[in-house]
Amino acid sequence: MRIDLRQVTTIAAKEFWDRIRNRWVLVTAIVFAAFALTITYFGAAQQGGVGFMGLEVTIASLVSLVIYLVPLIALILGFDAIVGERERGSLDLLLSMPITRFELLLGKFAGLSAALAFSTLAGFGLVGILLSYQQLDLPGLYHYFGFVLSAILMGMAFLSIAVLTSVVATDRARASGAAIGVWFFFVLVYDLVLLGVLVGTGGAIGGNAFSFLLLLNPADVFRILNVFSSEQARMFYGLATVFPQTLSDPWFLGSIMVFWIAAPLGLAAWRFK
Repeated sequence: MRIDLRQVTTIAAKEFWDRIRNRWVLVTAIVFAAFALTITYFGAAQQGGVGFMGLEVTIASLVSLVIYLVPLIALILGFDAIVGERERGSLDLLLSMPITRFELLLGKFAGLSAALAFSTLAGFGLVGILLSYQQLDLPGLYHYFGFVLSAILMGMAFLSIAVLTSVVATDRARASGAAIGVWFFFVLVYDLVLLGVLVGTGGAIGGNAFSFLLLLNPADVFRILNVFSSEQARMFYGLATVFPQTLSDPWFLGSIMVFWIAAPLGLAAWRFK
C-alpha cells in the first residue's frame, strides 16, 4: 500500500496547530510541570524528607504521577479523532479529497502524538533543567530523559487505543465513556485483578506467567521499564521479586511498547477501512 507522506504531514500539521491555537498544549505542559515539580520536591516526604532527594527517588516518584496522568490525557485527546469528524459532518468532506482513509487516520494520530510529545517534553523538561542544577551528571540526565521518552511512548500507546475507540464508537458520548473505561481498566483495575488472582491462587499463577500478564498492560510496561532502571527504584516498588530480570531488558520492553502503539492503530485502520 502506497502512502502519500504529503497528505499525512498536512493532516498531522493541522491537528498539531489546532492544539496549539486552542492552548491545549500550553495547559497540558503547565499541568505536567506543576505536578512534576510538586512530586519531585515532596516525593520523599514519606521517608521523612523534602526537596530534591536524588535522581532515582525523583523518577520513582514521577512514575506514579505519569501512570495516572499521561494515559488519561492521551485518551481525552484522541477519543473524538474520527467520531468527532463524523458528528460534525466533516468526515465525508475529508474523504472526498484525494486522501485514503489510512492516510487520514495516520495523519491524525501523528499530529496528536506530536502535540502530546511536545507538551510532555515542555512540562517534564523544566524538572530536568532543575535537576541539572543539582549537580546531576550526564548519565543521570540521560537516564531522566529516557524516562521522559518512555512516558511519551506510553502516551502514544493510549492515544492509539483512543483512536481505535474513536473509529469503533458510533457517537462522541459512547467514545468518551469507552475512553474513561479504558483508563479505569488499565490504570486502576488490571493490577488489582492480577493481585487478586495471585493471592487467591496462593501464588500458583506467578513467575513468568505473572510477568507476561503484566506485559499485556502498557501502563505496567512503562512502570517496569523505569522501575528496573535502578536498584533503589525496585525496592521502592517491591517488584524485584515478581518480575524476572530476563524480561526487564529496556530494548525488549521498548519493543513491547511499540507493539502497543502499532497494534491498536492497525486495528483502527482495518476497521476504518
